[in-house]
Amino acid sequence: MVISWSCDRYLTGRVTVEIHAIFLALIQGFTEFLPVSSSAHLILPSVLLDWQDQGMAFDVAVHLGSLLAVVYYFRVEVNAMARAWFGSLRGGQRTAESQLAWGIVLATIPACVVGLLFGDAIALYLRSGWVIAATTVVFGLLLWWADKVAKQHRTEYEAGWRGALFLGCAQALALVPGTSRSGITMTAGLMLGFTREAAARYSFLMSIPIIFLAGSHQAGGLLGSASVMPWSAIGIGTMVSFVSALACIKLFLALLNRIGVLPFVIYRLVLGCVLVAVLSV
Repeated sequence: MVISWSCDRYLTGRVTVEIHAIFLALIQGFTEFLPVSSSAHLILPSVLLDWQDQGMAFDVAVHLGSLLAVVYYFRVEVNAMARAWFGSLRGGQRTAESQLAWGIVLATIPACVVGLLFGDAIALYLRSGWVIAATTVVFGLLLWWADKVAKQHRTEYEAGWRGALFLGCAQALALVPGTSRSGITMTAGLMLGFTREAAARYSFLMSIPIIFLAGSHQAGGLLGSASVMPWSAIGIGTMVSFVSALACIKLFLALLNRIGVLPFVIYRLVLGCVLVAVLSV
């Protein structure tokens, strides 16, 4: 009888873990590339629903799924950029693709530096509901303002090294939960005069190296960790985040010029107000 109860408890716990994995992977996939902050949404279930933190292994899995999705969607551009970049290293002709690739490399540096220097402090002091509420509202309003005043006449190939560095500094701000990496980089792109689609595309391309590096860093930390995560949950998380992220990218780029960024700004404002109300109780 004791054995039977223990098995039932194990199976129930495993089902719960997998349900949580599906839910969290959907959140990651749908919000990683929307200007609403995936990190904020992944923290919220533990804050609002009292769920146990999903752990580093699961974070790596869902980010891997998102990475595979953006690489697959932009596979033609990534292949062209990679060829042009390696060609430029061998002294080949500079092309628009090689300049874009070098811009993405430059834009990755600020977040890497800030993450290495202040990542632990940010994780310790800023992963809170109040910080998320504040950054959700403030950077949502900043996105609305940037979209309102943007000239929107430049493509992602016209960033230049100064623009790439500006976008990289904006991406570094996204280490603060609630800021939204895609949101702040799109905001910066609009400030530079990018069209909405160009700002989104540059933001998505910027995500490839930063997600890869962040995931590699987290994976390295797992080597000395004693935490255990069911392989089924990790597999589910990777697959669900891949499918949902791919769908999100396609829909977002297809609808962005029609709907603009206002719906996401309104969502951020509502979410921020809800968080304040919940945290004040």
